[in-house]
Amino acid sequence: MCQTSVVLDRDGEQEKLMENITSLEMLADGVRIAALFEEPREITSVRLARIDFMAGKVILVAEKG
Repeated sequence: MCQTSVVLDRDGEQEKLMENITSLEMLADGVRIAALFEEPREITSVRLARIDFMAGKVILVAEKG
């Protein structure tokens, strides 16, 4: 099983939003993430900054504004 986490970076501070994600869908104003035993979450006003496959992290950045 993949062990990928989604973290939100706000001005250098990282907050873990969800662990062991099974899907990530890009939306017009953010992303929808899901894991096996959790309800899907929509995170708005963010952009995908990078995916670090070695660390198992998807890094989102909060949009300014």
